[in-house]
Amino acid sequence: MSQKIIIVAVFIAVGLGLVWISYRTSPKNAAVKLVSPQEFASLAKDKKAFVVDVHTPGQTHIPGTDAVIPFDQIQDNKDKLPADKSAPIFVYCRSGSMSAKASAEIAAMGYSTVYDLEGGTNAYKESNVSVTLYPDTKALGTVVYGDVATTTFTLTNYTPLPLKVTRVSTSCGCTKAQVEKEDLAAYESTSVNVSFDPAVHKDDSDLGDLIRTIYIATDNPNFPDLESTITATVVKNN
Repeated sequence: MSQKIIIVAVFIAVGLGLVWISYRTSPKNAAVKLVSPQEFASLAKDKKAFVVDVHTPGQTHIPGTDAVIPFDQIQDNKDKLPADKSAPIFVYCRSGSMSAKASAEIAAMGYSTVYDLEGGTNAYKESNVSVTLYPDTKALGTVVYGDVATTTFTLTNYTPLPLKVTRVSTSCGCTKAQVEKEDLAAYESTSVNVSFDPAVHKDDSDLGDLIRTIYIATDNPNFPDLESTITATVVKNN
């Protein structure tokens, strides 16, 4: 009789294991895919990717984040999401619980491809470290000669060590850049404010389609040099 009891117990344990596996691989909404930090980082490099931080209260965002929407305010902020329902949406929070709820709601709104970061930023930090200047480029559009255009980039120290900005420079005197904070703690971000004055040289050297580069040097030996660009079409106001 003791042998029969053991056999039944093993059968039940195996059955429970099968149920757990089925739950993990078959979410309630097939549009939501639970992905590892490595998969999340790789897939989010897609140019069409739209990355959303849904954690509340706020946290340092994964570099490349496009929107910040509290997990319980998705409907109230649906205008922040892409109009194209086929765009891949990447959702994360700190541990994974808030993103699971937000991902399900986003999928219910008709988005066909939603990626939920398993383990949240707590897990992401263990396998993804970087120092980034985001975005790679910003288009200022048409700038009238004599006007000064401004924009902002985000510098993020997504590493477990503090970071110091050692130098900020640009490719031309018409462009100025300044970091709001030179010393960043682990997983901290700061703004980089950029201004573009095409009339600074007082000649026609800054007319037409232009590209200017912002350079940032840091004391992190793995990420010593960062750069981003601005583009503009400079015209004279007749």
